[in-house]
Amino acid sequence: MHDSETMLNLPVDSDGDEPHEECGVFGVFAPGEDVARLTYFGLFALQHRGQESAGIAVSDGRQLRMHKEMGLISQIFSESVLGSLPGFVAIGHTRYSTTGSSVLRNAQPLHCVWGGGSLAVGHNGNLINAAELRLELEAQGVVFETTNDSEVIARLISLQDTQSLEEAVARTMVRLIGAYSVVILSENALIGVRDPYGVRPLCVGQIKGSGFVLASESCALNVVGADFIREVAPGEIVTIDSTGLHARQGMPLARNAMCMFEFIYFARPDSELYGRELHAVRRRMGAELAKEHPIVGGADIVIPIPDTGTPAAIGFAEASGIRFGEGIIKNRYIQRTFIQPDQRMRELGVKMKLMPIREALAGKRVVMVDDSIVRGTTTSQIVKLLFESGAAEVHVRITAPPITHPCFYGIDMADQGQLVAAHQSVDSIRKMIGATTLGYLSIDGLSRAIVMGRSQFCLACFDGQYPIPVPESLRMSKFALELPTVRTNIRRSAPKIPVSRS
Repeated sequence: MHDSETMLNLPVDSDGDEPHEECGVFGVFAPGEDVARLTYFGLFALQHRGQESAGIAVSDGRQLRMHKEMGLISQIFSESVLGSLPGFVAIGHTRYSTTGSSVLRNAQPLHCVWGGGSLAVGHNGNLINAAELRLELEAQGVVFETTNDSEVIARLISLQDTQSLEEAVARTMVRLIGAYSVVILSENALIGVRDPYGVRPLCVGQIKGSGFVLASESCALNVVGADFIREVAPGEIVTIDSTGLHARQGMPLARNAMCMFEFIYFARPDSELYGRELHAVRRRMGAELAKEHPIVGGADIVIPIPDTGTPAAIGFAEASGIRFGEGIIKNRYIQRTFIQPDQRMRELGVKMKLMPIREALAGKRVVMVDDSIVRGTTTSQIVKLLFESGAAEVHVRITAPPITHPCFYGIDMADQGQLVAAHQSVDSIRKMIGATTLGYLSIDGLSRAIVMGRSQFCLACFDGQYPIPVPESLRMSKFALELPTVRTNIRRSAPKIPVSRS
């Protein structure tokens, strides 16, 4: 049973054969600046992290105002809307759903009243214990307005018996299990917090001495004229108000476990993570791929699957000596839509999104570089498209190792039974996608490309080693908070979790 509200549909890649992340978050404290407009541009830079809905909340010191809708940033916000959001502090959120349906009531930021006033919350990540926490809060009379795990965070903060929002956040962190990078807005302050494993990214920047910015990625700092200061540390709470920026450790560091897919796919190539510029890292991934999986007998051209495959394809070409070129053009006007795709649109598949350059492909031995294979359906369509365009050979090279386990920390990719590498060998996958050869970059190759040890990352989707333990009973659908039968089973087995009021 899902919400009756309209859900978004994507006219291409309808089988979801790509990993999708939950969202991007942004916050700014800058008296004298048009913070709603700054947040708009910050979210625009983070649009790649979520395209289902977006929202902005602002405060002028007296009250919070908010606007959020379904769709893309450019569709949601106009000059008149931004003009109706005056203030000196703001947060913004752009969403791809991993818990709860893609409907307006699940759009963020989320608003709550608490003892010290009002607050708004934007969250990137996934809580593992969201269902248990929600059931306990409902038993105590809390009424939820959404079916996402982010409201659990907001409600827990609002119930803490303290006039200090920072302290309320610290007490809430103790209760949360899972991945979370969160921005929080009150009437007079901006707070950023990151889980003690640092699974999802969050960074701090400064606007020419007049204010501070929080963002999922450093690429959002550049567009608003902010200078990068540093990443928010795992377990850290950063508070920004009229007295400046203050930081405290809300939870001890558990271990560094940033999601490796941020480096492979999610983050924009002009962002920095762990002090590494991602475009350079992805080029090195391509170079490592060329070393680990050279093309025996040679090839004529290395092509990327745009856009995320481009830096790695450049690196592969440089390391192998095979010419780099464009073989596929991406239709950049394919966006999420409210129109349900019909069967013909589904059958067209990647042809709506990717267009081959036949002159570049005809008679050529082609090396195709992409970031990942999830179910394998999209990759097989692309390989078929290249052969139909005249390619003599298609050698597929992938910068992610084989994905064998699902993610429970904020990536919507597939159940384990749908992950092709979980139950097929590399050669079986090669035959299924129709490639001449297939090579995946190893985990060690990723480490060499990033120039960091594997212990600094979450690699669970590749090796099944989850840094934050995920009980079998909690490995469920992203619609778990909407399914009465699932919630009933959790209610029967869930331990009592009191709300802290001390």
